[in-house]
Amino acid sequence: MSKKILKAGFIGCGGIAFQKHLPAVKKLSNKVEMTAFCDILEDRAAKAAKEYGTADAKVYVDYKELLKDGSIDIIYVLTPNVSHSQITVDALEAGKHVMCEKPMAINSAEAQKMLDAAKRTGKKLTIGYQNRFRADSQQLYKACRNNELGEIYFAKAHAVRRKGVPTWGVFPDKSKQGGGPLIDIGTHALDLTLWMMDNYKPKLVVGSSYQKLKDKPGGNMFGPWNPETFETEDSAFGYIKMDNGSTIFLEAAWALNMIRPKEAQVTLCGTEGGAEMFGQAFLDKGYVIFNSEKYGQLVETSPSEGGGVAFFEGGGLSAADAEAIQWIDAVLNDTEPMVKPEQAIVVTQILEAIYKSAETGMPVTF
Repeated sequence: MSKKILKAGFIGCGGIAFQKHLPAVKKLSNKVEMTAFCDILEDRAAKAAKEYGTADAKVYVDYKELLKDGSIDIIYVLTPNVSHSQITVDALEAGKHVMCEKPMAINSAEAQKMLDAAKRTGKKLTIGYQNRFRADSQQLYKACRNNELGEIYFAKAHAVRRKGVPTWGVFPDKSKQGGGPLIDIGTHALDLTLWMMDNYKPKLVVGSSYQKLKDKPGGNMFGPWNPETFETEDSAFGYIKMDNGSTIFLEAAWALNMIRPKEAQVTLCGTEGGAEMFGQAFLDKGYVIFNSEKYGQLVETSPSEGGGVAFFEGGGLSAADAEAIQWIDAVLNDTEPMVKPEQAIVVTQILEAIYKSAETGMPVTF
């Protein structure tokens, strides 16, 4: 693309917009102008426009009206999961490149419509799996590509909170989100795992889901939820066998009685060694411990604790900032985004299979 300054429109001005995308894109004012904001609640769109938009930024309540603006190059789809597919398809058809928040869609059929539209229009489409951009994720990914773990034949995808049920927005509303922790945070852990393994060919899935703590809202980090409106699972688990014989175990929970939760992290076991993510990854404070055998001994390799310099915390990018930079540069330079829709759709297919298996009590084969 020859344009040096892109114009961006944002559809959905809720929590994920204000917490992640709007602040990150604002830092790229030399590459992007934030010119249009849409939300079904006009005051939220107006607030976003006032805080982040250009002086002449426009506010909409109907996203189709926003898409009529021919000057807009890219669209951010930041709405509840159920509307990801339709809005993305419409935006692609309107000639816009699209960054859609995770998950790609509520099911594989809806995700396929998005992928087909991207191929048909030639416009770029990416999904908001920002955890790939963390420093610990990048380190582990490079180790995997360098074959330091050998053949990775077993992995765990971790997305477990002790009591961290989101009580805002529409998170517990199954009709709008398509599910609970599995589709919300499990999607991040599964994306990381498939990406590390470079394996996108599932063969068989067995899943279980539970709603055991619905009536026990005490101790939740976001305040007690309303049991009467808690429609989704509180935890879900999947056994995934890949076409090459490797195995993935996925655990996802907003609420699970365990002492040491792990979120958006992976454990990898290979023929030459293994690796496990630790720390507060969702706060960009994660790290990797590698394990292997050397000189006849079992060894672990941990990050250095050399410390920083007084009054200086370092210049590392947050995952959200790194994601925004990579996406905008991909559009400007006509390169591939790091998160490809062909990868994201496999995540959706597997999550859908876990839900189906949990509901029917039967395995799902591909």
